[in-house]
Amino acid sequence: NVLVAFIPWRGYNFEDAIVISERFVKEDTFTSVHITEVELEVRDTKRGEEELTREIPNVSEEATSDLDENGIVRLGSEVFAGDILIGKVTPKGETDPTPEEKLLRAIFGEKAGDVKDASKKAEPGTKGVVIKTQVFERKTKSTRALEKKLIREMQKETSITKRQITKKRDERLVQLMTDQIGAGLRDISTGKTIIKASTKLTSKRLAGLDLEQISRDNPWVQERKVWIQIQQVWNSFRREWKKIEENLEREIYKLQVGDELQPGVSKLAKVFIANKRKIQMGDKMAGRHGNKGVVAVVVPEEDMPFTADGTPVDIVLNPLGVPSRMNLGQLYETMLGWAGYELGITYDTPAFDGASPEQVIEELEKANLPRSGKIELFDGITGERFDQTVTTGYIYMMKLNHMVDDKMHARSTGPYSLITQQPLGGKAQFGGQRFGEMEVWALEAYGAAYTLQEILTGKSDDVEGRSKVYNSLVRGDNIPKFGIPESFNVLVKELQGLGVDVQLH
Repeated sequence: NVLVAFIPWRGYNFEDAIVISERFVKEDTFTSVHITEVELEVRDTKRGEEELTREIPNVSEEATSDLDENGIVRLGSEVFAGDILIGKVTPKGETDPTPEEKLLRAIFGEKAGDVKDASKKAEPGTKGVVIKTQVFERKTKSTRALEKKLIREMQKETSITKRQITKKRDERLVQLMTDQIGAGLRDISTGKTIIKASTKLTSKRLAGLDLEQISRDNPWVQERKVWIQIQQVWNSFRREWKKIEENLEREIYKLQVGDELQPGVSKLAKVFIANKRKIQMGDKMAGRHGNKGVVAVVVPEEDMPFTADGTPVDIVLNPLGVPSRMNLGQLYETMLGWAGYELGITYDTPAFDGASPEQVIEELEKANLPRSGKIELFDGITGERFDQTVTTGYIYMMKLNHMVDDKMHARSTGPYSLITQQPLGGKAQFGGQRFGEMEVWALEAYGAAYTLQEILTGKSDDVEGRSKVYNSLVRGDNIPKFGIPESFNVLVKELQGLGVDVQLH
């Protein structure tokens, strides 16, 4: 819930843009933590098995310094774009090895074979800390011995835990029974009386008893309330015991069966990266009435418009976002939120059954606020009062999962489409920006002929021209003339497919 004013602010909130106070950044009001999951599969290829390792060919020691012996980035490492997260090598395509190569492999093992780097690197724009790593594995013969050892260790740990729980239970039961009058304690197997009824139970008497061997068919003590407590302790202990046993069974089953992986996949490695993001310019925000917008500027608190008592507002929204869209709910929310803040109460206004304008005005009057919901505001920069009164109040605002860090993107040289030879589109493909039909008209209108030619050929799908441009830039020559765009050849082929012969003269 933030203090909002509906007023144009130096043009910054033009076209639904939002002006926010620096207080949100300082106090982490709209700070969020994002967790990215990165995964890499290890497959059995025809040329041999891939391998997770930190020993990657043609990669510096510095680049692999944060990897463990399995080639997975260590917990707590800070990672940035381009860092290796999971190291993997895959066999190169090769002909049958010569006898000499076979001998080398026999001596030095598979490492002597030719492998290439197939590591998973952090995507552009990645920044964060590794908080969790996982490796899922299919069962192999070599893991059987290790598996037995692990099972023994798990069983040992479980039995220790069980003993500790039993000890706690016995202490609690003895505590409850001490100084109580017994109701007759019998042996669970023989039915013999261990302690006669109406005997006072002392801690000395109870010390030597094995409580597991006492029948629970009859009460142990005469006082019913204490017997109920004894049963509760016993039942909670049984539940705890059962939970431990089930957990052990599950872990052993997991070890023996291995992880469910896709056919052909022998291992799956996962890395989770956490990243803390404060709100910044370019992030998207919205209220509860479809009043969404992008943060245009973060303004120091002292420069924000302020009320007569000197309170600076948190957000400045453009009033022009209201009339054409007719979502007056945001104005009612502003006024009602303000009244609720002053009165120290909250309101429930269900959809289609919210507060009427009359009720809103009634609440404003209760809080000694103007009926119009408008007050005088002062410019934080000049200190002067604004000419008109301003609708001010409290609104619930949200930060949406459309952040500038995820969307910001630039391309140098990257992948091209197979048929048209034009750059791919979109951040995920490391694509270019589409220069469409209307943008072409804009350059035509300017008469920027050479810029237009470069965009349509050298920067796009003139395959020969692209490499010529590169060579001439490296040598320092003038850029040569461009050739025919590949998309023209595609058009020619499509026309030929329709039976229309097109030839260039």
